[in-house]
Amino acid sequence: MAITIENIHEIKKKCFRRVFVSTVDVDAVLGRTASLPCDVTPDATEDRVYMVLWFRKSGGKPIYSFDVRGRSFNKALQWSDPGAFGPRAYFATVARPASLTLSSVQLDDEGIYRCRVDFKNSPTRNFQIRLTVIVPPHQMLLYDKSGADVSGIVGPLEEGSALVLVCEVRGGRPEPVVTWLVNGKPDLKYIGVKTDTHVIVNRLEAQQLTRDSLNTTYKCRATNTQLVPPQEKSVRLEMNLAPLSVSLLNRPQQLLAGSAVTLQCVSEGSRPPALITWYKDNRIFEKERIVERANETWSVSSLVFHPAPSDNGVTVKCVATNLRLPAKAIDDQFELNVVYSPLVTLTLGSTLNPHDIKEEDDVYFECNVRANPKEYKISCSRSLVLQRLTRQEAGLYSCKATNARGETSSEAVRLRVQYAPVCGMASPQVIGAALDESLHVQCSVHADPADITFLWQFNNSGESFNVSPARYGTLNGSTSELRYTPASERDYGALTCRGTNAVGRQLQPCIFQIVPAARPAPPRNCTIITGNDSSWEEFHRKDIIVYVAVRCVTGYDGGLPQLLILEAFDSITGVTKFNVTANETDGVAVFLMPAAVLWSSGSSLRLTVHSQNDKGASERVVLQALSYQDPERRTDGSQSTMAGVSRGAFLAIVITVLFCSSVAVLVGYFLRKRRSGTVTKQQTPELQLNAADGQYVVAYTLKPAKHTQPDILNPPPDGSPPIESVEAVKNGALNSDEWTSERSSNSQEQRNSLASPKSTSSKATLSTATLSRREHLIAEEIPGPESCV
Repeated sequence: MAITIENIHEIKKKCFRRVFVSTVDVDAVLGRTASLPCDVTPDATEDRVYMVLWFRKSGGKPIYSFDVRGRSFNKALQWSDPGAFGPRAYFATVARPASLTLSSVQLDDEGIYRCRVDFKNSPTRNFQIRLTVIVPPHQMLLYDKSGADVSGIVGPLEEGSALVLVCEVRGGRPEPVVTWLVNGKPDLKYIGVKTDTHVIVNRLEAQQLTRDSLNTTYKCRATNTQLVPPQEKSVRLEMNLAPLSVSLLNRPQQLLAGSAVTLQCVSEGSRPPALITWYKDNRIFEKERIVERANETWSVSSLVFHPAPSDNGVTVKCVATNLRLPAKAIDDQFELNVVYSPLVTLTLGSTLNPHDIKEEDDVYFECNVRANPKEYKISCSRSLVLQRLTRQEAGLYSCKATNARGETSSEAVRLRVQYAPVCGMASPQVIGAALDESLHVQCSVHADPADITFLWQFNNSGESFNVSPARYGTLNGSTSELRYTPASERDYGALTCRGTNAVGRQLQPCIFQIVPAARPAPPRNCTIITGNDSSWEEFHRKDIIVYVAVRCVTGYDGGLPQLLILEAFDSITGVTKFNVTANETDGVAVFLMPAAVLWSSGSSLRLTVHSQNDKGASERVVLQALSYQDPERRTDGSQSTMAGVSRGAFLAIVITVLFCSSVAVLVGYFLRKRRSGTVTKQQTPELQLNAADGQYVVAYTLKPAKHTQPDILNPPPDGSPPIESVEAVKNGALNSDEWTSERSSNSQEQRNSLASPKSTSSKATLSTATLSRREHLIAEEIPGPESCV
């Protein structure tokens, strides 16, 4: 018979005495690890283990073996029945006692196991182990009285309300114990109750919560073994608490309008922190600066605002509110006393419509005053009445009041006075036009309202009719433009325009006189005279300005208002030195030009005059002119009463040329001081002048004119101007470099006499026809008395 393991087992059963010990209970948690103990330590040190076999009580075959035969202990051969434990089992010999370690315990693993240990010398040992598999609860639910799941926090609940918590545990073997812990302490008055085979319910109830219940922790615990921690679920009680107090910390007795003030409000006891809201007469403050701070027990709000006069007497209130308990808000309040300068308002009478006031209406204003302290002065009556208004009374109106804080004027109230259109431009206006010339005539009116309807009419000596609206349009509300082209002589006449608005029709029309027009004719019969801006009696005054006066007769104006323009320009450089414009006055235009312009320009200066109107400019008329050269200073060294004239001090002596019919001579001058002098010629008036460094004597003769005045641009027919003489005597030289060949026989003598430093009363007769260089400005004879004073 072959020897097998089974045979050996049978032999041992028969030959050796079996040794049994008491049953050991082992608990294991489902899914975790179990250790089934089996002591393999031999009784004698010389003995050793041969084999360890594990059996399930119901089976006769081993389900696990540990074979040490023929090998060292640490190299034992281990075998696990795949139909039982399989790879989940492992025999651990390191621990004392050794044990069969079983991982991932299953419910089927529960039962009674036997461990048999065979030794070399000692009898076989048997150990019996009862394995119990514990199943923890697989589900725990926590919900409130409404059945809503609560997790972490329950609530928030209000003070005085009831709390109900239900803990429901499902599963577990053996049946778990479900208990409540309040703030970590077991509360044995709440015991779990089994409702069916697999569910245990424990219900916790608190009838009336107080403020002290805030943040209370409630924990539900379910346990059925010590091998694993109990299953637990806890919640914290959150509560909404109304504020306990609110207070305004400072209450100023008096506030100054416009000056910043800070109010502070504190609230305590609210959870969450109270929201502090500021009210002014039950209306929330707007556009003010509010600073808020808060923690779990109190809230602080600071309001910075600038009280206005309208805040006087109003109630400021701070309200502390838990937004979750709005019905339990509390507040603190006080009344403001704001001092301010008078508030003055001016209004139109309440019965008046400010948009329907017209000329001839009566209106009144009302002045309203509010002040703290009370006003004691109003600069005008509290009502103002205006009767039979005119449009000139439209504008801004105000009134004024005074109290201890100061004086205040009301804002201006604009009074609008509506009126029918009136002409907004000078009327009549003359408009010159050539035949077939296209005109754009603009008619501007003033009116209120400015929504105006225009009517144009045409009148001449023979007919009058309305202009077709297709010929004109409105540029803006108050200006109409007419497109008009005179095609024949009959189209010259008067154009009138009238405006009509909601108030009425324009009484006086705007008139435009359409006349034939062209460029103006040039001025004629121009004369150049000298003068100054002071009377002859005051020529001794300091800083007298000498002017050259040009007088012209105006030509035909071309049918339009004209301007006459005088220009002085340098013929070499082309630069305009001076220009002046004169209006026509009774057919004559007079220009004033400072003599310094002539003096500074020398012989290159050209003077022109021309006319100009809206149609253009006339031809330019050239005025031939000369200017003085700066004389050289000469002296004979004697103590003469007439000192020599220096170049820098001789500012201007201007003699004006008259290029028209024989007119008298006028001598212009420029001086600093008047000094008494002597007349050196009996029949020729002389004028003695003193400058800063020289003395001058001017002698002149006035003779009657010999013929009518010709046009300045046309020389006399014989080519020579009328003969005239100017006698000038001075203590110095009259520097004239050249004379024409037509000078008189004594001209050289006269020149030498004028240049002699010893001559103090010489005279020279100069003909205007003999001047070719413009170093002297000499006029023709002027008819009249022999006096220029």
